[in-house]
Amino acid sequence: MNAKTYSQKPSEVTRRWILVDASEAPLGRIATQIATYLTGKYKPSYTPHIDGGDYVVVINAREAVVTGNKEKGKVYYHHTGFPGGIKDATLAEVRAKFPERIIEEAVKGMLPKNKLAAERMKRLRVFAGNDHSHTAQTPEKVEVK
Repeated sequence: MNAKTYSQKPSEVTRRWILVDASEAPLGRIATQIATYLTGKYKPSYTPHIDGGDYVVVINAREAVVTGNKEKGKVYYHHTGFPGGIKDATLAEVRAKFPERIIEEAVKGMLPKNKLAAERMKRLRVFAGNDHSHTAQTPEKVEVK
């Protein structure tokens, strides 16, 4: 018997729309689940060099659940590009100003660092509240365990 290894082609990719509620589970659990959907690793047709992942819509980013002392202890850093321009903000400050960034940063950290990562991040849509602008795509609600 001469079994061939299946390799998905870009024209064969089918994408679903997934809806995830960030207030249901801790931030890390949500982020790993989203990263799995964005990469498409749960599909039997997964091919590492082809971007076969789904679109993910995240709601309630403002109510993202964190455990322990992360609200004050977790710090986000970014650099302005100027000398001495490193800025920092705690999770509480980021939640108050840009709640979407909490989910985006967590998911970005869990995606593989390769040429497909930027395209996968474009398929992630995060909303601070309960309503989103993708009702026309009829995303499937997914429970995070």
